[in-house]
Amino acid sequence: MSFVLDQRRSAPEAASRPAGPRHRTRLLSLPEARWALAALALFLLALPVYLFGGPAWLWGALFAATYVTGGWEPGWEGLKALKDKTLDVDLLMVVAALGAAAIGQVLDGALLIVIFATSGALEAVATARTADSVRGLLDLAPSTAVRLLPDGTEERVDTGHLAVGDTTLVRPGERVGADGQVLAGTSDVDQATITGEPLPVAKQTGDEVFAGTVNGNGTLRVRVDRDPSDSVIARIVKMVEEASETKAPTQLFIEKIEQRYSIGMVLATLGVFAVPLAFGDELQSALLRAMTFMIVASPCAVVLSTMPPLLSAIANAGRRGVLTKSAVVMERLGQVDLVALDKTGTLTEGTPRVTDLCPLPGTGLDEDALLALAAGVEHPSEHPLARAVVDAARERGLLLPTAVDFASVPGEGVTAIVDGHTVQVGSPSRLLGDPAHQPHQKVAADLEDAGRTAVAVLQDGFTVGVLGIADRLRPDARATVAALTELTGHTPVLLTGDNESAAKHLAAEVGITDVRAGRLPQDKVTAVKEWETAGRRVLVVGDGVNDAPALAASHAGIAMGKAGSDLALETADAVVVRDELATIPAIIQLSRTAHRLVVQNLVIAGSFITVLVAWDLIGTLPLPLGVAGHEGSTVIVGLNGLRLLREVAWPRITKNAP
Repeated sequence: MSFVLDQRRSAPEAASRPAGPRHRTRLLSLPEARWALAALALFLLALPVYLFGGPAWLWGALFAATYVTGGWEPGWEGLKALKDKTLDVDLLMVVAALGAAAIGQVLDGALLIVIFATSGALEAVATARTADSVRGLLDLAPSTAVRLLPDGTEERVDTGHLAVGDTTLVRPGERVGADGQVLAGTSDVDQATITGEPLPVAKQTGDEVFAGTVNGNGTLRVRVDRDPSDSVIARIVKMVEEASETKAPTQLFIEKIEQRYSIGMVLATLGVFAVPLAFGDELQSALLRAMTFMIVASPCAVVLSTMPPLLSAIANAGRRGVLTKSAVVMERLGQVDLVALDKTGTLTEGTPRVTDLCPLPGTGLDEDALLALAAGVEHPSEHPLARAVVDAARERGLLLPTAVDFASVPGEGVTAIVDGHTVQVGSPSRLLGDPAHQPHQKVAADLEDAGRTAVAVLQDGFTVGVLGIADRLRPDARATVAALTELTGHTPVLLTGDNESAAKHLAAEVGITDVRAGRLPQDKVTAVKEWETAGRRVLVVGDGVNDAPALAASHAGIAMGKAGSDLALETADAVVVRDELATIPAIIQLSRTAHRLVVQNLVIAGSFITVLVAWDLIGTLPLPLGVAGHEGSTVIVGLNGLRLLREVAWPRITKNAP
């Protein structure tokens, strides 16, 4: 698989190009898709004419056009492959289709051509869409940045022209131009694209920031520590490209033996034709026997042994809200023996909510009064924590008090006047630093130890309560972890960029013991590669840009679709559209069922081929009977595979965890 990025640009130039609307490859812009669509349309036009006894010249011309439009490209590529002494199975299919037409089986040959043309078009679309998503990722990094000169003046430059040691000015709401270290200023920075953390992170002097992350309300002076071509965002692009190219050569189970089968079939067909001639058989009789052999030995039933079960499984999963991008993916999902789960947006809902209300004794406030007071002050703020507090008050139907003289201090919190009292809401580490607040710091510490984000509420300088805010666990998370453990024989791993305390607390809630926290995108890829090197087949489940490289590098990747980034959705092999986590073990189990049907079909198809070939070689197999046997086996394996379309084929995962 290759991406169509402009290789003439240097990495800095690519990173600094102006951000613009994302361009997605249109289906009909791809030649493979246009030829496949033309072949399908011509086939559908010819089919009723052929079946209802229309003029032979009409259906003949339409079928001939189907052969040309759908078969010329794989045929040409197959001929080019012969120069490298490689027999492409697509070329064999084209030859088999032409052979079928030569002995009167025009419909069979045309159908085979359409199937292969459609398969090639789907692969081309998937490749182009992934390339689109990688190009779109580059737009996360800003095209320009404000550089501070030694004399204190400012100049706006392309981010690609920034050098290590430069100082940049990042104003509120702007994206950070390059990876670096904060020299001055405090602010809250949303770095979910890099670490996956659900809440903005307070940044002050000495802290590290990443290109493409969004600055909050404060102004930061940042020293550039990495060249733009080596930023975390640029490395994510490179990792996704490399990992996707590594996965590209994967094949279906049956395709692993196609090369040998193709060579054997061609040699056998030539032998069936040449040997009788050498012993004096007539040319027409030898040709008929050889063509009959090609028809009964052709891998049509073998191909259909694989595709109907996998495609039926894809269709069934699609009805349940899981979009699987190809038959290869459906097969790979059943092979996984270790699952790595992201935290935010995967095991959790990805939206912070108030979980704890702790009014302090002697303040005269109950839970509702404390929440209303905090929500009244937070109401003008746009911080995610503020929205969580206000939403919680609204859900309880509380009347918010009027707040005036609102002020926000980045990294610390907000202040306002409510009913003549000064009320502060914000970080306990900043607001409770005075010794007078020490007795109340334990409440905040206990909440943080439990994986919550603590928010202190002060009135006229005295602590009146503490709120606990956390990203809520998905209701089916425990059951999903238990089901995945049973299916794979190993407890899933929590692989997250979030902090270790929050990660371990959530892991304990769902029954996960192996926690890899604080992992940047490259760290996640390293972990996946280590598991793969150890012989594991890893399924990665995530939703963010920071998960995309691991999704691409893993044996199989699934993205949570509701809040998933474009890059994660395009890079993943499958997408959970409805955000139902329990569908993940279900799709693995469905894939394994599809594999069992594939094996059954291969046994059926192989038995038919063996009997018919032996009959043709030992005796004289009438052509109509050979065709009937060949088509009969095709119908049988097709119907067997279609069993997975039934509602009962979808595995049931218990929603209540033990």
